[in-house]
Amino acid sequence: MVIPSVLPESPAALTPFETGWPVRLADTGGDQRLRLDGVARYLQDVGYDHLEVLDDGDLHRLWVVRRTVIDALKPIEFGEWVTLRRWPSATSSRWCTMRVQICGSGGGLVETEGFLIHFGTESGVPARMSDRFLAPMLACTSEHRLRWKAELADSMPWADESGVRTQPFPLRVTDIDLLDHVNNAVYLTALEEVLADHAELKSNPHRVVIEYGKPVRSGEDLQLVSRRTGSCLDVWFAVGADARGVARVTPR
Repeated sequence: MVIPSVLPESPAALTPFETGWPVRLADTGGDQRLRLDGVARYLQDVGYDHLEVLDDGDLHRLWVVRRTVIDALKPIEFGEWVTLRRWPSATSSRWCTMRVQICGSGGGLVETEGFLIHFGTESGVPARMSDRFLAPMLACTSEHRLRWKAELADSMPWADESGVRTQPFPLRVTDIDLLDHVNNAVYLTALEEVLADHAELKSNPHRVVIEYGKPVRSGEDLQLVSRRTGSCLDVWFAVGADARGVARVTPR
């Protein structure tokens, strides 16, 4: 799957799931803008809210995020009301891509797309979605044989290579979810740490692509390995020599 330069709009015949809430202090930084980890939590929350209105939603409570694309186009700020619209863009029987558009009442705009894998709550492995749950996605999408393909395939550089920076990111008890994995929003918190030294990328429209590989678990020593090449920032989430995830930030 090639990520399009512009994320697709919802089909004209489709009414996306819609909800909203105010931007609160905990999801914003010193500049009062909605942070990337705040966006990731919004995506989790709107996803579970969406399940409440779907047939068999109660049978599909466990999802693993494989990739998230975030286009931060116009800043969303503390105190704004955000409207979130969510709809499927492609599917298979065990995974799908979901679009979420986040619009701020002050004109802010964030466009996102996530590659989500459905896991069985008892088996703990990728599981087929039920026919009732899958039917609305099949009705409003044209891609029904969605396959996974990594977009960020560059090898992690060695720490002593020119232009490479390594910094620790100590984990907290609250970073761990019910699967004993570091929650995917925490990776975006770590990315914000690196972006603090790249103000021009963060303050202008930008795209973040983050792909999650092998999970980071409680007690592991997480290091952030970053490399800036022109206008592109790459960050690997490493445990020893093992890259557990990777992110790329580029201008939009």
